[in-house]
Amino acid sequence: MPIVAQSTETTDWVSRFADEVIEESERRAPGKPVVVASGLSPSGPIHLGNLREVMTPHLVADEIRRRGHQVRHLISWDDYDRYRKVPAGVPGVDETWAEHIGKPLTSVPAPKGSPHPNWAEHFKAAMTESLAELGVEFDGISQTAQYTSGVYREQILHAMKHRGDIDAILAQYRTKKAPAKKQQQKPVDEAELEAAEGSGAAAEDDGSSGSAGYFPYKPYCGNCEKDLTTVTSYDDDSTELTYSCTACGFSETVRLNEFNRGKLVWKVDWPMRWAYEGVIFEPSGVDHSSPGSSFQVGGQIVGIFDGKQPIGPMYAFVGISGMAKMSSSKGGVPTPADALKIMEPQLLRWLYARRRPNQSFKVAFDQEIQRLYDEWDRLEAKVADGSALPADAAAHSRAVGTASGELPRTPRPLPYRTLASVADITAGHEDQALRILSDLDPANPLTSLDEARPRYDKAEAWINTHVPADQRTIVRDEPDTELLKSLDEQARESLRLLLDGLADNWSLDGLTHLVYGVPKVQAGFSADATPKELPPEIKTAQRSFFALLYQLLVSRDTGPRLPTLLLAVGQERVRHLLGA
Repeated sequence: MPIVAQSTETTDWVSRFADEVIEESERRAPGKPVVVASGLSPSGPIHLGNLREVMTPHLVADEIRRRGHQVRHLISWDDYDRYRKVPAGVPGVDETWAEHIGKPLTSVPAPKGSPHPNWAEHFKAAMTESLAELGVEFDGISQTAQYTSGVYREQILHAMKHRGDIDAILAQYRTKKAPAKKQQQKPVDEAELEAAEGSGAAAEDDGSSGSAGYFPYKPYCGNCEKDLTTVTSYDDDSTELTYSCTACGFSETVRLNEFNRGKLVWKVDWPMRWAYEGVIFEPSGVDHSSPGSSFQVGGQIVGIFDGKQPIGPMYAFVGISGMAKMSSSKGGVPTPADALKIMEPQLLRWLYARRRPNQSFKVAFDQEIQRLYDEWDRLEAKVADGSALPADAAAHSRAVGTASGELPRTPRPLPYRTLASVADITAGHEDQALRILSDLDPANPLTSLDEARPRYDKAEAWINTHVPADQRTIVRDEPDTELLKSLDEQARESLRLLLDGLADNWSLDGLTHLVYGVPKVQAGFSADATPKELPPEIKTAQRSFFALLYQLLVSRDTGPRLPTLLLAVGQERVRHLLGA
């Protein structure tokens, strides 16, 4: 069932941009579908910083759809860009891939073992799968297909004819570069992930490096396929173009009105596409705020193609927390697929929807993910009872679904931290996990683990891939007899009180009440006494009691929440380990 448009009282950033984009689209192209755009370079793993390039226009496009307008979200795959370097840590790739530097990404072999025909398709496939899981609808455009089929031929000829005008615009920003400052590399869990300007456009030749003058077009060599070429002459009337390759020494003369093996340089290519596609809205990273950036320069060059610059908010970096333990298989750069292994699509959508584009935020792979899930579950409860603030309710609505309907969701969304603890303790034994989760609420037990999926699977994946081995929970096989013998009478009494109450309190709520109540009862208070009714030393006594239980059960001072741990261990084993 489609999700209806938000109330006009909603003041979230998505609605405000949707208002502006609809108004601008009616002014520029009345009666036509609204066009929003993203650009992604499949030059390696497409990370969570790049995802903001997609989610920002997706959320705006979806709001426009909710209001009944036709809209196209274009994703330009910059797969005709040059292969710049061999990324570190990619499985199936070694130093021999360096021989392909300079070729189009679609001409570079895929990593060994990949089912995909080339490098670009290998990394596009992973991102496409993640976008489908996130509910992102888009029209994908392969720039390899566009350029090699001659779709942009007229635009290329037009750019070559007006190369002097383009050169004059670029010349305003060409300055002598200052020596680069050496920066200390951030660890992955502190690093900010940004979408590269174009595909590394900051270092790209803008067409001014040749001695024969400025040319905004760069051929790929007919011999070695690399773009290490220089245009040495061009005739506007005949469109004859001569180039030479510095990589292999090859040179040839071609007719540009028939030639489809090359592309416009990035700072010309991007505004050309704005004009060609009629893009109304496209965001860009904060690197575009500097003078001479592709977005700023493009705003002038787009006029040469009789187009206008899109509305384009700058978006801030996306931070990552807790990736230090991540597998190095992807060079330590987390992708949307990595995030979706440990969190539901709704949560990941919410992270991008609730913050304005110019606000940075972090995607958590460490213990912080449990707090994020707690916050999300509280928001769900507020939305359900109508107490959520309008902007928060709007972000929730954008997270749980799109104009096409709600995303698949977990039927029984139990607390993530509880599921993680159960997955940790049971170490993959599903029958044990179902037993424990059924005991959480004996009045309404789970009948199948599927009711807790996919959230349970995400929590289990987080435990298995992001929690260090020394922090995993291993329940003792036998009692710690030495520790039990050393206990004083007060400690022994606390264990007796706990064991006496197990049978009558065997549920999550019951055990929570029991373990917090034992120190209260020992101190002469009611187990139901509130913190306001208790002296401060009760908290100290509770901490000591909890530490004792952890030592006796898992040989550590801390661990999963005790009620969950007790349920996981089971009554009989708890009694055995506590010396009953």
